[in-house]
Amino acid sequence: MALDIALPTLATVVATAIVDSINPCAIGVLILLISTLLVAKRQGEILKIGLLYIGAVYLTYFSFGLGLIAFLSAIPLILTEYISITVGFFVVITGLVEIKDYYWYGKGFSLMISHKHADIIKQKMQKLSLGTVMFLGVFVAAVELPCTGGPYLAITLLLAQNFNFSAFMLLILYNIIFVGPLLVILGLVMAGVKLQNIQQWKHGNKGYMRLATGIILIALGWLLILIANGVINLN
Repeated sequence: MALDIALPTLATVVATAIVDSINPCAIGVLILLISTLLVAKRQGEILKIGLLYIGAVYLTYFSFGLGLIAFLSAIPLILTEYISITVGFFVVITGLVEIKDYYWYGKGFSLMISHKHADIIKQKMQKLSLGTVMFLGVFVAAVELPCTGGPYLAITLLLAQNFNFSAFMLLILYNIIFVGPLLVILGLVMAGVKLQNIQQWKHGNKGYMRLATGIILIALGWLLILIANGVINLN
């Protein structure tokens, strides 16, 4: 079983980042932050608070990525082969769970933030400050990673095989795309779009987002397995 993984293509990184960016918790907390500011009549702070939250999410997720790459780079090649296969199967399973939620949401196991963590977020929303907003960004990124970090783990595993400046730039690009939906939502609100319309769109399309995410995750997982087995070489 040979492992010959080259630097992932730009298309692979972009497609995977788009899948990972469909992050219900990070999006939901941003919407809750904005709605809290609107209720408190602090519209002037929306841009500052929103960018601070998004920045905290970005830096946390990016730091996790660097940490994963450093860890994976130190692992012997023979072990990396089996880790790649294990991660591939894990990503496939998460994809199947997402597809399950499209048809039977709330039944059985689901990839979502726990009620305990959701309660912590709600408590922090009671007294908003710059420190609280930064905490929320870090907290959301950290608690979501074990549930929805399958795509990120797969990409960092590939990047770790040949980590150079180009790979570093791809990691930066990945995380920019990851927070892309958050920036879009913040921009729409600043442009005058009603928050209720954004919330309605999110709730109305979350099933389709889960279905699309599941399909792409399954494809990504099998791709990682095939690469680990030397069937294909991603250039």
